[in-house]
Amino acid sequence: MTSPTPVEHLDVLIVGAGLSGIGAAWYLQRDHPQRSFALLEARGATGGTWDLFRYPGIRSDSDLHTFGYEFKPWREEQSIASADRILAYLRETASENHIDSHVRFHHRVLAASWSSAQARWTVEVERGDTGERTTLTCSWLFCAGGYYRYDEGFTPQFEGRDRFPGPIVHPQHWPEDLDTTGRRVVVIGSGATAVTLVPALAATAGHVTMLQRTPSYVMPVPAVDRLGNRLRRLLGEERAHPLIRRMNIAKGQLIWRFAQRHPDRARKLIRWVNTRALPAGYPVDEHFNPPYGPWDQRLCAVPDGDLFRAIRNGSAEVVTDRIVTFTEQGLLLESGRELAADVIVTATGLNLQAFGGIRFTVDGAEVRLPETVAYKGMMLSGVPNLAYAIGYTNSSWTLKIGLLCEHFTRLLTHMDRNGYDACRPEVGDPAMPTRPLLDFGAGYVRRSVDQLPKQGDRMPWLTSMDYRADVRLLRTDDVTDPELHFSRAMTPAAPGAPAAVPA
Repeated sequence: MTSPTPVEHLDVLIVGAGLSGIGAAWYLQRDHPQRSFALLEARGATGGTWDLFRYPGIRSDSDLHTFGYEFKPWREEQSIASADRILAYLRETASENHIDSHVRFHHRVLAASWSSAQARWTVEVERGDTGERTTLTCSWLFCAGGYYRYDEGFTPQFEGRDRFPGPIVHPQHWPEDLDTTGRRVVVIGSGATAVTLVPALAATAGHVTMLQRTPSYVMPVPAVDRLGNRLRRLLGEERAHPLIRRMNIAKGQLIWRFAQRHPDRARKLIRWVNTRALPAGYPVDEHFNPPYGPWDQRLCAVPDGDLFRAIRNGSAEVVTDRIVTFTEQGLLLESGRELAADVIVTATGLNLQAFGGIRFTVDGAEVRLPETVAYKGMMLSGVPNLAYAIGYTNSSWTLKIGLLCEHFTRLLTHMDRNGYDACRPEVGDPAMPTRPLLDFGAGYVRRSVDQLPKQGDRMPWLTSMDYRADVRLLRTDDVTDPELHFSRAMTPAAPGAPAAVPA
């Protein structure tokens, strides 16, 4: 007879070793150095999005003084940075804080089941390419993998796709050996990826066309924060960092609030900026006048107006039309125009996947995500000891991640002091109105909104996109709440005994 292999137990299991996961590990180490933890990464490298995407020109669309971590100054001259620089920053953070030694690569979480009797999760993990399965247990599960699928992007069904003989590429799976030098490239899309790709490709391609069905709001932003760089030289990195960060947060919040309160004035201002950046007589209203209000979808930022510069010099153009079919030469449009192409890029968006597709059960009952409600934007109703990190859609992603991680570690401290093993959010009013978790007009959100949790119409069930409100809620307010219930683990003495003692 042989003894069963003991199952490894960790205090906190962080799923994902990208921007959010590395941040969560840093805060956990700072505030709870005695706790054991690991980061499970399905891929073979840290960095998440910034390691996955390899298309030309990939960069941030937020300044790195706010997109970077509060605890680690951004030291580069450019505040709108390329992916390789962001990736180096993330990996430096992980290395200098010894977080990388806690990462387990090629570990994909398949399922997690909660036991109230033991106050712990049992987590099923697939390791490597062999499909080998292993099991871990943890007291807390922290999902830091974002909200879109890493293994596939979204491409609509296009009529006649098989007729086109050239490469058809999605940016999420950009081939390393794709050479567009001197070739005619059509980029289908109008979002952040498309406006990044077009000027990057236009630098060497024969000609680039951005083909959009619906325009987006596009605004030029400085690639270099000149004031911030002057402050860094005058005050030094450590003293200047919090000041630059506060200034940039305030500026971003001011722009967002102005667009929310005065959408017509914001629309006119954006149009005026676009008109000044484009050639005289350019049909701005045809190609840069969306039918929705500013910030109903994320505003596309172009560093130093590189997209507009490519349009002005003739290396790129924008066409607003609908595709009838792919052809042997390119694309036939509803207007009757045919766009000639050697390469077609489908910058048509993402596929959402909540919590990386993990299957959750609580005391044997399956958790149906659309039936749950988000608590403080970081936990789910009825699900104990599960936290997740989703950042802002109207500002730098990391601003919210930092606040969520701080609140998470404060919650752990409260539980330690009071001897609690578990906490579970529960909606006090079953009749509370709900709406989608991501109250956002982007196509990738609309396609998948029915698969996501809901949010309520009041705190703590409202998923805030307001940084100032979240500072109060997550950083300064008490972690306790009448709708957050604490309990202690209890091993049942006999079948049917209670699973936990309520606090």
